[in-house]
Amino acid sequence: MASSDGDRGPKMRTWLCDWGQRLEIFLPFLGTSRPLLRRCCQTCTPKSWDGFYQQRFSSLGFRDAIRVTEEDTRFRGWLVRRVCALLAVWGWQVPADTPGDLPARIYSSKRLQDVSSSCSPSSRGDSKSSQRWKEKVLQILAEIQAPLSLLLLRLCHWALLKLLNRLFLNVQLHRGQLEMVLRASSTVRGREAAREGAVAPPGGRAERRLPAPQPGLPLVFLSTHKAQLDGLLLSFILFSQGLGVPRVAVGGQPCSPPLRALLRHLGAIFLPARMEQDQELREAVLTTYVEEVLRSCQPLLIFLEEPPTSLQLSAVAQRWLALVYRAVRGGAVPDALLVPVGIAYDLVPGGARRQGARAQQPLGLGACVWAACQALCQGRGCVRVDFAQPFSLQEFAAKILTRGSSAGRPPAKLLLPSILGLCPSQLEAKRAEVWGPGSPTASGLEAEEEMVVTELGLHALSDGIGCSAVMAVGITSALLLHKHREGVLLSQLMLDFAWLLEELLLRQQDVGFSGQLRALVQHSLSLLRAHLTCYHLAPLGDILVVPKASAEARRELSCHSAAILPVLAREALGACAIRALLLEMLPFLGAPAGPSGVVLSEEELCHKILQLLQLLPPNLLGLQPPLLLSQPCQPLDCQSQDIVDKLLLCGLLEVQVEGKPWGCDLASQRARPWAGLDDSDSEEELPKRCYKLQEPPGSPGFLFFLCRLLSPVLRTYGSAAAFLEQPCWPQPEESCVEALLQFLAQEDGVEHLSWSLALSSLQTFKALGVLEEMQTPTGVLLQPSHLLQSGTNQGKLAAFIQQFHQP
Repeated sequence: MASSDGDRGPKMRTWLCDWGQRLEIFLPFLGTSRPLLRRCCQTCTPKSWDGFYQQRFSSLGFRDAIRVTEEDTRFRGWLVRRVCALLAVWGWQVPADTPGDLPARIYSSKRLQDVSSSCSPSSRGDSKSSQRWKEKVLQILAEIQAPLSLLLLRLCHWALLKLLNRLFLNVQLHRGQLEMVLRASSTVRGREAAREGAVAPPGGRAERRLPAPQPGLPLVFLSTHKAQLDGLLLSFILFSQGLGVPRVAVGGQPCSPPLRALLRHLGAIFLPARMEQDQELREAVLTTYVEEVLRSCQPLLIFLEEPPTSLQLSAVAQRWLALVYRAVRGGAVPDALLVPVGIAYDLVPGGARRQGARAQQPLGLGACVWAACQALCQGRGCVRVDFAQPFSLQEFAAKILTRGSSAGRPPAKLLLPSILGLCPSQLEAKRAEVWGPGSPTASGLEAEEEMVVTELGLHALSDGIGCSAVMAVGITSALLLHKHREGVLLSQLMLDFAWLLEELLLRQQDVGFSGQLRALVQHSLSLLRAHLTCYHLAPLGDILVVPKASAEARRELSCHSAAILPVLAREALGACAIRALLLEMLPFLGAPAGPSGVVLSEEELCHKILQLLQLLPPNLLGLQPPLLLSQPCQPLDCQSQDIVDKLLLCGLLEVQVEGKPWGCDLASQRARPWAGLDDSDSEEELPKRCYKLQEPPGSPGFLFFLCRLLSPVLRTYGSAAAFLEQPCWPQPEESCVEALLQFLAQEDGVEHLSWSLALSSLQTFKALGVLEEMQTPTGVLLQPSHLLQSGTNQGKLAAFIQQFHQP
């Protein structure tokens, strides 16, 4: 199913077999090159844009990380073929390890000495007090990490290699991306070092492994999080490919003491427990430890989200990112290279059924073994791991802080007055009356750190989502859920699969598969067989595929199809804005046969798109996030115009001025919008641009398909607006999310009961001023703002969201 070589060729080839059967073979190429990987933000990191990117990769092929043969060892023979996996794992090198004197370094650091002096100034020369202090430091350090056990590390990776071969057909890695990361991580790599390369990694028969990176800038991998297996999987990949044994920052999932001890010896690091006593000491030990890890050039792996709350930067990730930023800001290391990582599964092992607070049970060894046994009973899919372009943390922070001096009110603050029909000044005055004095602001240094860390996490999360390949199951699920809910013939499904595949490739989105078209679709249907019903139609010689009407089936299809949304997010936003305009024009249009031929105003279309951009968080759609500043790296008005351009390029719109169509040269039209008109020096106002709505040739129903891509998001937001009427306020945010999920479960036709979407809707409502936080002795509670406590304003908010939603 997966592409395993670097052959170049057209997108689709037809081969004639010896017995006369024609086979359509898909190769994921347009022209002679693969789609480019996700590049870093050119506005925030211009030097990294040019410095850490290879214009032409030396290899476009793929490597199967779990395929180990006799060629991957230095030995040959019959016995070697039986134990080649063990021999290969035993030959992997550890380029950087924890320094042996790490406890002494931490204890003797200036930060720890200052904390010791401030906590017990009278016992500076007391040997007993000094010994007790040292024991506290060692105890906190033991909670964070443990020295790597190389014997245990190799045995566990050998067992993990066997498990991964049972779980997956292959684990794909792009050879060019690996080479890029290895080159960016090293300051010097001579030809002599290249000649001394170790044994080739799995999957590279005739290729020698690149040498281990020389000490230089530390690598910090910022990864998306799809399943609980991600930590072990990425640790295995980085170790097997010569990038070292990473220190994996464990998130908010609690672990039992035996599992915690095992993971610490394998490279996992944990946040120390929050306790009132010795809190300052714990923070000092943790900060110093992260500095020492980066100084020793050990790779650090941080997960940006917690499943199933995908596309949301977790609080634990923010804390780890803050520690890395402090190390660079304090001069412990000159800089750090950040590498966004994207993971794509055909089928998530174990299913990731966890939902919010109900799944905060400690994870133990027995639960891990049981989850592995359950995963072995599932179908075997493929995995694709992609590395986006590395970028400099120092450069990113400098750019963010340069723009930070001109901070102003976020553009989203202007949306609520527009919805409620109020002037912004009236809204601010009413807020001041209701809210009273605000909470004290953080110090300048803390505000600076929070701003940099938040934007860094959102940028890295966007890059990780953007570089993630689309799998065949995602394409099939999107078609079944958003285009053929009532069922489709297999022959038609294959045609639509090829159509949507071409749309993805035209947008420079890579996919994680290749092979015969029929085999790809059948492979997807086999993995989704529990949620489909197939009928063999003997007279037609075809198969009817019908998605089951159960909530579980809709949920699974929605989970898989979510990978399509980031690729078509801009077009989907534009399509929902067009739907809102058509809804307003419907009383004047009567009952037309279809939307084709309707002329839309550019001003009104851009205004609708801008409102939708202000409503939906960019990271929820996989877009590059605007900064929380008055001069963002991608202003919303520029994004709205970019969305209009996308709609023009995909054929949904045709530009018209006074009834005359314009050409497709969008760049020249922006530079000289008067092109083709009277080019005189008259001061007459330029004619307004209009767009004629049409159906792209070869893409029937494309507009409604794009609208339905955003249906799960908009349905959740609309339900959250209706949830404001519930008499359950005020309540904590976590309880509010649980109550919203229960409220969603009572509705019919909900595709995806997602903790992530529910949490995102509440956070968006807080940012817009729909919900406000109230300080109480028991903690922070949420409640509707004074303006949204009336049924009229709640109805206005629900109607505003509903206009974009396509059922």
